[in-house]
Amino acid sequence: MKKGPIIKTRPWCPFCGQDVGRPLEPKERKMDEFLLGECQCGAVYVSEPTGFNVGSAMVECMVAACNDNPDLAWELEPDVDYLSGRIENYDENTHYVYESREHEGRKIGGLLYFIRLTKDLSDLSSKLKGHKKDLSAKLKATAIGTFVVPEMEPKLDPKRKKLRAKKAEIQKLVKEGNIDQLVRTTFDDSKTLRFIQRLLYSPSEDERYHTAHVMGQVCRRISTLKPGMVSDVLHRMYESCTDSASTHWGLLETIGSIIAARADLYGSFARHLLMYRGVDSSRAIILWAMATIAKDSPEMIRQTPVYAVFDFVSHEEPVTRGNAIRLFGRINAMEVKGEIEKLLDDPAELTIYEDGLPHKTTVGTLAKEALADMGTMTDNAQPAPLTLGNATL
Repeated sequence: MKKGPIIKTRPWCPFCGQDVGRPLEPKERKMDEFLLGECQCGAVYVSEPTGFNVGSAMVECMVAACNDNPDLAWELEPDVDYLSGRIENYDENTHYVYESREHEGRKIGGLLYFIRLTKDLSDLSSKLKGHKKDLSAKLKATAIGTFVVPEMEPKLDPKRKKLRAKKAEIQKLVKEGNIDQLVRTTFDDSKTLRFIQRLLYSPSEDERYHTAHVMGQVCRRISTLKPGMVSDVLHRMYESCTDSASTHWGLLETIGSIIAARADLYGSFARHLLMYRGVDSSRAIILWAMATIAKDSPEMIRQTPVYAVFDFVSHEEPVTRGNAIRLFGRINAMEVKGEIEKLLDDPAELTIYEDGLPHKTTVGTLAKEALADMGTMTDNAQPAPLTLGNATL
């Protein structure tokens, strides 16, 4: 009798053939949050349950294989520095690989994506991870930031009468800047954050920055009890920013405000702001957002590929070079000190937003402030050089 086809089997490593365990949640929250796993042979793999985000899964798998060092990941060459493989028709729910793309009426479209580094690069990645920790410690020692973790919000009385979020009421509270009432309403009704976000779609720049600041302060306090709620907000905002069919008025400003308010929890989201540096409508905003984060947490920004925006210090738009100067002063970017000095007499005017309020200033004034910030460092506390992979900049 002819043997029937195998319906399902346990997933295996394409490099060593061993069965692999169920991928798990990453230890640190990230942009995509694919489930991660590691084979005994050293290969790293991620689960992409839909089959529609393979590119993102490849990137996250590569970064994970490099011990969360994206700079090293971008340096690698396929088939030279690493090997890749995939197992298709994988079902994340059952942890089985099926022969067909359907099983019991369900579509099976997931896959496991594998990457295995060469031994030399694996060792290098481990060394760079240790260097990254040392660099972080040095940056914290020399940083001029003053980030303070907020106090835990008091636990709510389970017998309390819960509030319901109403659009008109939320709009009024945001306009008044009533953070206390917004926080209480958010704990009772999660729709509050969505109603606040809708207020970002305003033609008034002043209103957008005010709303972004308010939402950042609300999320700062909400995160002490419900950090996952705020993380989900950041994910949805980034997804909206990358959706070409939607406008992202105020979203990048709000992302910057939220990260700045809880850089200890959401600092890893900061590097994704750099994806929008090449978009004319977003360039100045991401510089503003990064500078806002750097005000109290400069080490968070120094750990991103911030060298990618160094050229903006001499950009033709005053609002771009002004926000760039503000950023570089706060992170003590001595690499561009000479360029900032050339702008001390720049009379171009622009508006800078601090804590949701507009402030009229000039590029020259911002240059003076940036140089003053750089002057707060002693000769023995210069910022560590930026690195890209194994190359020092």
